[in-house]
Amino acid sequence: MPKPLVADCLLQRGVAHGFFRRCGGISRGGYASLNCGLGSKDDPAAVEENRGRVAAFLGADALITAHQVHGATAVAARGTWRQAERPRADAIVTATPRLAVGVLTADCAPVLLADAAAGIVAAAHAGWRGALSGVLESTLAKMQELGGRRERVCAAVGPCIGQAAYEVGPEFEAEFLGRDAANVRFFRRQEPLGRPHFDLASYCEQRLLQAGVGTVGTLASCTYAQADDFFSYRRSRVHKQADYGRQISAIVLT
Repeated sequence: MPKPLVADCLLQRGVAHGFFRRCGGISRGGYASLNCGLGSKDDPAAVEENRGRVAAFLGADALITAHQVHGATAVAARGTWRQAERPRADAIVTATPRLAVGVLTADCAPVLLADAAAGIVAAAHAGWRGALSGVLESTLAKMQELGGRRERVCAAVGPCIGQAAYEVGPEFEAEFLGRDAANVRFFRRQEPLGRPHFDLASYCEQRLLQAGVGTVGTLASCTYAQADDFFSYRRSRVHKQADYGRQISAIVLT
């Protein structure tokens, strides 16, 4: 399998992680090739094989993901769960060695976090709704419950839709500005009367820093623009595709 993208701040003793691209799996067609989305219409056997390859690459005994709902709920996991029992949540925190926790994305921001000293890792799915409603803060609170400390946490925001491709409506911008007028810095227009474009990665980075995270890194790859490397929900809509794959980002205590 090709090596995933990694964040320098998460290259720590006792932790393995990866922001996996869409290459290195067995899925075909529009799902080619490392589609890890259980909710897609891909062959379930292919998805399971792809997820198994990710777990093996990370040296994990198992890999779990949640039923993501674009909310702010974070859950703690001590072991595996069956697909039908997946919690409705957008972040998973664990202190269990060799249990990889992951999130699925196709334009939303994956965020991987670690407090290596405490032996705690986490994966968060931060779409705009989840980020605005506090999924990153919920993740940090759950890490604290297990003994983590925010100032020791290292976090990395993975590949997501870039600002140039993320055109939004005025009501979207108004919702962010209504929460905090300073959020204006995450919007820009390509022309004075054009529609706003949102910088999701920078917004997530700022939320993490404001929450007291010690070290934050960002991988700048745009999932919409880089079709060979990433699945993209928005790109699938533009091209009127019936469905789309999901890449996975995962982290594990080794």
